[in-house]
Amino acid sequence: MRILTGIQPSGTPHLGNYFGAMRQVCDLQSKGESFLFIADYHALTVSPDPKALRQNVVNLALDFISCGVDLDKTVFFRQSEVPEVCELAWILGTIAPMGLLERAHSYKDKLAKGFSANVGLFTYPVLMAADILLYQSNLVPVGKDQKQHLEITRDLAIKFNNEYGDILTIPEAYIPEEVAIVPGTDGQKMSKSYGNVIPIFGTEKEIKKAVMNIVTDCKGLEEKKDPDACNVFAIYKLFATPEEVQKMRENYLGGNYGYGHAKLALFEKIWTCFEPMRRRRAELAADIPGMMKLLSRNAEKARAAADVLLSKVREAVGLR
Repeated sequence: MRILTGIQPSGTPHLGNYFGAMRQVCDLQSKGESFLFIADYHALTVSPDPKALRQNVVNLALDFISCGVDLDKTVFFRQSEVPEVCELAWILGTIAPMGLLERAHSYKDKLAKGFSANVGLFTYPVLMAADILLYQSNLVPVGKDQKQHLEITRDLAIKFNNEYGDILTIPEAYIPEEVAIVPGTDGQKMSKSYGNVIPIFGTEKEIKKAVMNIVTDCKGLEEKKDPDACNVFAIYKLFATPEEVQKMRENYLGGNYGYGHAKLALFEKIWTCFEPMRRRRAELAADIPGMMKLLSRNAEKARAAADVLLSKVREAVGLR
């Protein structure tokens, strides 16, 4: 089984990234052949500052390896170091129905947030399909917000196979229900686009401030509270043991337990959980060139895998 996922280098990773993708990658890398890429081509769709993009790529590499990605088990690389993905995206684009792309939620969401309507943003799902299909991926860990893109990938693969033969592997989505959507500080899905994130590797002050800003209702200290309607409790459950979750639930229902108490308990969980990862990140940051060379060597492995599939595709469509 080949497992693949990717993440855009769009800034400091947050808890949503960690539970929705990063931890899944680390958990799955021992269960199959794992491919992981930094989606820097995708990042270009929102016209980032070039200097910032380069730094974000480095930061994301640091973050993933610090969180447990094992370069002996996972082919971890930069998307742009495998240019074959653009060739496959072009070929897939020639069979992609316009209506299919027009229905993509991400394109509409980006426009609603004020991003410019460029062709790259519109064809984002086709490049994502190429990312997945190029490596003959079987399983793709994604968040619920990316489920539609995975379905588009499957549609394109099926359409291609119907026209040219059984060449592309039809991938399956992997979406653990319990962490599919991590709530942000405002109760919406945690996303940098919404400005509601809790960073993984922020300073103690930054993380504590984010946690203390989580939106709650206005119930007073002495009042009983509903844990299942509370964003603080929802995030706390991701870190705590079943016994700790039950104790927190009892505190909410018993009264005389404020949201401030719950937020401090959550902050301690987050800070303690990522302590060993912060130490590992500091070690890696001391040799950035060495780390990036490792990613380039992994890109060579990815290109070798890509050539196997792309040779068949070229032959099938008449380019060879």
